[in-house]
Amino acid sequence: MAKQLIYTIKEGKARGAKYCAMQERSQQQVRDKLYDWGLFSDEVEEVIAWLISEDFINEERFAQSYVRGHFNQKKWGRIKIKQGLEQKKISDYCIKMGMKEIDPEDYQNTIQSLVEKKWRTLKESNLYIKKQKTVRYLLQKGFEADLIWGVVNNLQD
Repeated sequence: MAKQLIYTIKEGKARGAKYCAMQERSQQQVRDKLYDWGLFSDEVEEVIAWLISEDFINEERFAQSYVRGHFNQKKWGRIKIKQGLEQKKISDYCIKMGMKEIDPEDYQNTIQSLVEKKWRTLKESNLYIKKQKTVRYLLQKGFEADLIWGVVNNLQD
């Protein structure tokens, strides 16, 4: 087992600031890291408060960055993105603000493009099964069923 590091509050602030400067972090990610570094509960909360006051941690900014990245890069839908933010203990308000980063037209175009791409890769002759597999794939990526079916039902083989 690795030796647990023990830092002072001052070192925790410096390391926490460096950790947050690399990329956007949620409070929970930073809190977990501070505990990993051996700080105690009251020290962790003091460092978190300082990092927030110095704008190293900003949950709304984190949510916006998370939404942009997971939608644009990973092509995740709103449902999966929201679940990811909830797992990181982001507030409902910040999740709502983050979701505004998704342009409705881009969202619809992404669904269309993913459906078409999946449709072309399936070597299934039964149209019903092909539609089911396509829908299941997009549901797994976190898109809404009604939006997926709207696109799938308009497909011409």
